[in-house]
Amino acid sequence: MTTVLVTGGMGFIGSHTVDLLVKRGHEVVVLDNLERQVHRGRKPDYLNPDATYIIGDIRFRKHWLRALKNVGAVIHLAGSVGIGQSFWEAKKYADVNVGGTAMLYEILTKEPSIRGHIDKVVVAASKSSYGEGVYQCPDHETFHPEQRPASQLKKGEWEVMCPRCGKNATPLGIREDTPMQSLNPYSITKHAVERLAMGFSSALGIDTVALRYFNVYGPRQSLNNPYTGVMAIFLSRLQSGHQPFLFEDGGQLRDYIYVEDVAKVNVTALTKGSGSINVGTGKPTSLKGVVSILDDALGSNIKPVISGEFRPGDNRHDFANLDLFEETFGNTSFTPMSSGIKDLVKWSATAPIHDMFEKEERERKRFLPT
Repeated sequence: MTTVLVTGGMGFIGSHTVDLLVKRGHEVVVLDNLERQVHRGRKPDYLNPDATYIIGDIRFRKHWLRALKNVGAVIHLAGSVGIGQSFWEAKKYADVNVGGTAMLYEILTKEPSIRGHIDKVVVAASKSSYGEGVYQCPDHETFHPEQRPASQLKKGEWEVMCPRCGKNATPLGIREDTPMQSLNPYSITKHAVERLAMGFSSALGIDTVALRYFNVYGPRQSLNNPYTGVMAIFLSRLQSGHQPFLFEDGGQLRDYIYVEDVAKVNVTALTKGSGSINVGTGKPTSLKGVVSILDDALGSNIKPVISGEFRPGDNRHDFANLDLFEETFGNTSFTPMSSGIKDLVKWSATAPIHDMFEKEERERKRFLPT
């Protein structure tokens, strides 16, 4: 079986991917820097003992060289995550996400002995690069809206409006050929990662797939990191006895996909697919709906704060069109959200939880006053 390098393999999506690779008989090498914001400087207790672990940073050539020895495929998941923080730590996000990926391809370009062993590269891209996506006006054609103007948001008018008639428009599933807007630094860096991978795929002749993840959730997602996925942020608030804080009116729609389903796609992509592909369920749920499901699963009866505030860089609605996904990977049975959230809540009962949302909010209001 192929030896697979998983960058970020001690993290949330990465560790589940490592588990599945090991289960399917692959030799697995992990390169991870144990990001303090996520791991608090400690190796997590869920690491698979049958993988080889290298503590290192994707920004540094020597760490890549050590990790790439005798590797036949790369699943590149390592990176800095989170929209808000990317505004006030833009250089870090660019250095890690763009610089780290560029370092991989610089090595593959200059080291033919390493490049010759690698048959496939899978990279983590992001749905956030789409921005506002695609909408249908009740009276006009579909359109790709610009970012909602601050003047509109300050009036509490949250929905995307038709540019021709001003009526509220209906969101549609986002296809891979939707123009990329990248409304925040994080999204810009993830789009850059994707374009680097695609460009070098053509230049070096390495089969490559960029997986545009929608909102991934499930066990092992950090409940200490206020810049992680919204599901984990809400859960850490509820588990700490605090009200989840919803921006705008809480009606934003998002597409949530269970982490083990994503791991299966990552591993399957080693032998199927090329180019850029959405990874979601195509079934959106509102933020208010997610809080309600989490609250029911916990039996906590804590209602969210509907803030009426907006954040720069946020879009209104998004969910995946799965036509290309199904064409590539076939019809897929996704884990129902009710089951996935039960697993997440069960795991969270023994996980370390530090509700850091208020810290993040202080930073946001300091750097991004609205």
